[in-house]
Amino acid sequence: MEEKMGSSSSAPLSNHKNTSWVSRLKKSCLSLAASIQESFRYVKAFFVGQAKTITARNEKEASVAELEATKMQVEAADAAEDIKNRLNKSA
Repeated sequence: MEEKMGSSSSAPLSNHKNTSWVSRLKKSCLSLAASIQESFRYVKAFFVGQAKTITARNEKEASVAELEATKMQVEAADAAEDIKNRLNKSA
């Protein structure tokens, strides 16, 4: 009977380690997904900006297109940073 109690007391510790490991893995995967999403948004902003710059009829439209592309890139970085900050706060 003592053997059963000894083995049952080690089970919660083992379960805690697994939960902690799984939690860290989940957080890392979500952080990676946020980084990948940021990269795609950044690339999209680049190509949209390039397309608008190429099709611009004058210098003013080209400048506006470049500013919009830069704004989209900054928004992508801010969104990814916000997601990562929320993940770190939930720890």
